Amino acid sequence: MAKRNETAALLGALLITGGVLGGFGWWAYRQFGSQIGLNGSLPTAPNGGSTPTGDVAGNGGSGASRISTGDQLLVAESSTPNETQAVAALQAGDYATAVTALNQHLQENRNDPEARILLNNAEIGNQPAYTIAVTAPVATAVNPANEILRGVAQAQTQINQAGGINGTPLKVAIASDDDDPQVASQVAQTLVDSPDILGVVGHFGSDTSIAASAVYSQAGLAMISPTSTSVQLSNAGAEVLRTVPSDRFTATTLSRYAVANLPAANAAIFFNGNSGYSESLKSEFTTAIYSDGGQVLAEFDVAQSGFDASTAVSQAIQQGASVLVLLTNTSTLEQALQVIQINQQRLPLLGGDSLYNPQLLEVGASNAVNMVVAVPWILGDNTQAEFVQTSRELWGGDVNWRTAMAYDATISLAEALRTSPTRAGVVEALNTPGFQVDGATGTVQFLPSGDRNQAMQLVQIELGNATRFGYQFTAIN
Repeated sequence: MAKRNETAALLGALLITGGVLGGFGWWAYRQFGSQIGLNGSLPTAPNGGSTPTGDVAGNGGSGASRISTGDQLLVAESSTPNETQAVAALQAGDYATAVTALNQHLQENRNDPEARILLNNAEIGNQPAYTIAVTAPVATAVNPANEILRGVAQAQTQINQAGGINGTPLKVAIASDDDDPQVASQVAQTLVDSPDILGVVGHFGSDTSIAASAVYSQAGLAMISPTSTSVQLSNAGAEVLRTVPSDRFTATTLSRYAVANLPAANAAIFFNGNSGYSESLKSEFTTAIYSDGGQVLAEFDVAQSGFDASTAVSQAIQQGASVLVLLTNTSTLEQALQVIQINQQRLPLLGGDSLYNPQLLEVGASNAVNMVVAVPWILGDNTQAEFVQTSRELWGGDVNWRTAMAYDATISLAEALRTSPTRAGVVEALNTPGFQVDGATGTVQFLPSGDRNQAMQLVQIELGNATRFGYQFTAIN
């Protein structure tokens, strides 16, 4: 009977995840914007040349065709007639018309970060400006990409409304890299070849950032990732930094929680063997759990062709696991959701920061209740912070850790530009021991390794009305 129940649950999981994930990207962008971040639950260089752009948005195309300051829409799902009109106006150099059309678009789509960035760029017009780029998987992972773009857009808006950087406005180029290492390397080379680009916010995934970092390091162009956590990025070069804590912090936080709060810390780990992020987090968690007195009894690579969630969960239980630890990445979220549904609350669940996703609430639902996820930042008690108040006014809802980390990366580049507005000057400023800036998540300072020394936080899934799903992420004090 138990086996029959598991089979039925697996069939249900496959049907639910397939249907929900297939249509989720567009729906989440439009419907989840009011609760964007699941909180509780988002002149050397004034442009004298041209930032590379092209006609083709989305997948495919050369590096240049994947980059835009306004002459094309890269997040195609967000397009409206007003936005299309604005892009045509920007292509013609008609900045006044573009500003009007983008303002009209944002009146009905206030949570659209691409449009906000285009508006900020249009308001600059032909004025000299400092230009940075933000790279994100805007065509392949729209939800996290928009979360990153919101952080950059919010920082750009505040900087320019305050008079710019020593009087010079900040322009932002958006780059689409599909979270693919090969594509990211091409995009990085295109950014390097454009002398106007003085710094980069990105990339999203660890594998993508690792691939692109070699290009930036060789060219002396600063890159600050808001979301890449692999320990392989530590000491990758003076040009490579991040505002998100590394996997070592995540692993330690999850391990200590398991040892302190579970009857036994005998872990079964689910990971993606094809992901540098997932492998890094698995390795760091394994080291941490043994150091803290627990152990790893089983490991399951969800990316293997023969992976079966029902079989894996049964094996984990048979081998004496007391907790399932999901350290998968964005591309294997579907497999993680299947594990959660098959488990049916039999064993406690822990998850890495990649699991902090609205789909976990919708698809995981009652099977995900009490699951604990590690994140770099949560709204928690920070509801009165300036960043939070501004984000609510700008986006019409709460933002999450990806937005906060992208904001911190952007203002870090802006502060470095304030000191010395050249590529070499930015790298030098960011690596100066006394460098610091007040960010969304506190003071931003970088270690000599390029890492940020900041603790992770924990959230737990509970019943609640903070989202339309009936479930929410709540901070664990």
